Amino acid sequence: MNAQFKDIYSKITDKMEKSVDALESEFNSVRAGRANPAVLDQIKVEYYGTPSQINAVASVSVPDARTLAIQPWDASLTKEIERAILASDLGITPNNDGKIIRLNFPPLTEERRKELVKQIHKLAENAKVAVRNIRRDSMEHFKNMKKNSEITEDDLKSAEKDLQDITDKYVKLIDSKLADKENDLMSL
Repeated sequence: MNAQFKDIYSKITDKMEKSVDALESEFNSVRAGRANPAVLDQIKVEYYGTPSQINAVASVSVPDARTLAIQPWDASLTKEIERAILASDLGITPNNDGKIIRLNFPPLTEERRKELVKQIHKLAENAKVAVRNIRRDSMEHFKNMKKNSEITEDDLKSAEKDLQDITDKYVKLIDSKLADKENDLMSL
């Protein structure tokens, strides 16, 4: 890699790394048949007029592999949390005893597994698009540098090759994480 562009490459890899981290976070929120508090991360509850994450207004625990227990710190939030879970795309009906809300995760059906696999493929494709957009924007930056006579034609070609190498690395990483998540879903 061209040492002249080390700082630029560092910023590019940071951005691509953030895209991969965001993908991992989205993968964690995909329900995989066993209890995982991360599935609640996308669900917001109205708390004193402010949309808040469930884990910010309640303690979330995993008493066993297929159950999540949500105990609100403010008992008046119990109904609100229950409503938010029902309105979400989680697909689980909460059991509310007045103090604790329990979510029982049933084993995944083959059909549901296939839906989840389609969902994670879409998430992975979105992450790849984000990585390619970073490459495109970076390439535009290098072309502008060439236009302003800050770099030579050879530098531009070198930067283009380096950008492609970095992009290929992150696309492979996304594919690897996708394969791991798909195996996880299909092996439950």
